[in-house]
Amino acid sequence: MWMPRKTVLTLLAVVIVAGCGGARDDEVSLRKIRHKGNGPDEFSIIPGKPLEMPEDVAALPEPVPGGGNRTDQDPVADGIAALGGNAGARRTGAPSAANAGLLTHAARYDRDPAIRQTLAAEDRELRRDYGNVNILRILPSDDYTQAYKDQWLDPYAEEQRLRRRGVRTPAAPPAPRDQ
Repeated sequence: MWMPRKTVLTLLAVVIVAGCGGARDDEVSLRKIRHKGNGPDEFSIIPGKPLEMPEDVAALPEPVPGGGNRTDQDPVADGIAALGGNAGARRTGAPSAANAGLLTHAARYDRDPAIRQTLAAEDRELRRDYGNVNILRILPSDDYTQAYKDQWLDPYAEEQRLRRRGVRTPAAPPAPRDQ
C-alpha cells in the first residue's frame, strides 16, 4: 500500500518530537542503569543492626516520629570509626577541636563556602547540555564517559608538567605499555 509523502513526513515528525520528552531537569542521568520493577531497589536497602536489650530501659530516649533508632545503620560513622576517628563527632555538625588545625590548613588559600553547590550546578548543566545534544544516538554508548571525556586528566602529561616545575613525583604513574 502506497502512503502519501506528507503522511510519512508527519508520522516521522511525530515520532521525533515524542522522543524528545520525558527527562526533567532535576533527573539528569548519563548512565543506562535503570531500575524497572515495581518493588524496592535491592541495592538501596541497608539491613539494620541486631536487636539488643539496653542495660537501663528508663535511660532510653523518647521515640521521635521519623527519627533514628539504635538499630539504624550509619555507614559513614562506621567508616569513620574503622579509620580511627570519632564517629560521635560527626553527629554534632560542628567540626571537632582535633580537626581545627586540618581545617585551618586546608583553608589557608581562601575558599568558596558554596563550592559544592556551584560544582553541582555546573555538573548538572554539563549533563543536561550533553543529553540535549545526543538525542539521536543509534549505537549504544556510555554517555557518562563521553560527557566527561574533555575533563579527563592525562597522568603522563601532568607528571611531565610537574617535573618541569621542579615538583617531585615519587608516586608517578607507570609508563604506558605502548612506549
